[in-house]
Amino acid sequence: MNSESDVWADPRAAKTFPQLIRAAAAAYGDDLAIRLTGETIPDESASFNELDRKSAEIARGLVACGIGKGARVGFIYGNSPSFAIMLAAIARIGAIAIPISTMIRANELVRVLRQSDVSGVIVQRRFLNTDYVERLCEALPELRESGPDLRIARTPYLRWLVSTGDGLPASFGDLGALVAGGAPVGEDLLREIEAEVHPTDQMVEIYTSGSMALPKGVRHSHGPVLFRTHYLRGMIGQERGREYGASLPMFWVGGLMMYLLPGWETGAVTLCTERTMSNSRIAMGSTLADEDLAMLAQQKPPFWGLGMSETLGPYSYGDEVRAPGRPVCSPMDHFADGYEIRIADENDQQVADGEIGEMQVRGYPLASGLHKVEQSAYYTPDGYYHTGDMCLIDGSRVHFIGRNGDMIKTAGSNVAPAEVEMEMQALEGIHNAYVVGLPDRERGQLLVAAVVPRDGNATLDFGAIEAMLRQRLSGYKVPRAYVQIAREEVPLLHSNKVSRRLITEMMAERLGRPAA
Repeated sequence: MNSESDVWADPRAAKTFPQLIRAAAAAYGDDLAIRLTGETIPDESASFNELDRKSAEIARGLVACGIGKGARVGFIYGNSPSFAIMLAAIARIGAIAIPISTMIRANELVRVLRQSDVSGVIVQRRFLNTDYVERLCEALPELRESGPDLRIARTPYLRWLVSTGDGLPASFGDLGALVAGGAPVGEDLLREIEAEVHPTDQMVEIYTSGSMALPKGVRHSHGPVLFRTHYLRGMIGQERGREYGASLPMFWVGGLMMYLLPGWETGAVTLCTERTMSNSRIAMGSTLADEDLAMLAQQKPPFWGLGMSETLGPYSYGDEVRAPGRPVCSPMDHFADGYEIRIADENDQQVADGEIGEMQVRGYPLASGLHKVEQSAYYTPDGYYHTGDMCLIDGSRVHFIGRNGDMIKTAGSNVAPAEVEMEMQALEGIHNAYVVGLPDRERGQLLVAAVVPRDGNATLDFGAIEAMLRQRLSGYKVPRAYVQIAREEVPLLHSNKVSRRLITEMMAERLGRPAA
């Protein structure tokens, strides 16, 4: 059992985020912790001591403003030392850190600010040519005329905003002034505040969206976040002093748990770039093309399987990148420490070998709940989380089949879009395929496919494609209609996930059929 001194001195023993910050500074000192580099921006870096010192300065300013245990503070920063500092400043005093996507649009931002109940928001002035002060003013035009004490009906709990730079509207405070205002808060008081942050206190709330659902706030406490940090550090195998590129955004669980926090614990260098995988051409939440699979196959095992914001990242992994005849998700040969899983039927009962059911997960690292959502909406009475992932038990292996919301019921049979998409993308000339269902009086749902050619200028022969699919798939799994689209026409959410809803609407319009 770790002693009280261990948790403040050994990053691997930390049970709360303030303990991790203090312990990493003590262990790694002036070693480089995180660096941002890019072609259009000056390099920015911070050591472990600087992460501690600079976040403490902002933390003192927040305390002086009355921010404390349980206060809800949002922030908008891209992958950078500043992101790490802001996260640390909020979490180390027991406030709830709510990172907001840099890709969020004005109308989405209003809803997240209202849904999350944030009392204050700190924003990076500019990132990737976006001025976030202007983005907030676009979302809430009242900010152009307001003073510093906010009273806006659409965001009723929002009281203050902070940013940097010249020409800030009167509704915004300056980050430098916030830091200066924390001077009366001494080191002794800050340490006492940090000592009252417990593993059971909520640390962070991640706002995420699926391909069909609206974004939701996923709550995680200090203890589970540090538990997963310790586990993932061991799995990933980061080493002190080595540099690791952060290819996923840190405002979502992927970048936070796979890069930033394991590196912080290990003493590794987290390398940030202006753009992440979510700014790339690879659309997440879809069956990947062969060239994308080939890129993934170059990595060393373990190959990550299913994971989500609610599970603090991947909780399953396989020994190979893809099992023959299965969709892109790696076969799940292993499950991470701290989770219990079951593949369950509609009555939440375990299904037999060879059968398909919903993946349900429970355990210490699981989200404590979703903000403003009743537990019964997503959790079973015995504490399992409804992931919505449909899986097949195959002996000791589990295979992902598709999302239950994406499953298509046609002619009395269930079709997993991922299986059809995988077979289509194996055909010559097809880069991506997106299979959805449209209402149909005879079949219940009509299986249709939006298809992106490998060569953007090519014209696909759908008659030949359908003939080949009938050799590879059962008849009911073969799409009944096809539409060729360009890669840039694939509708994406701001999370870079493919929007199945918008694809369904696009296909209905182009085929002259109802979408619902």
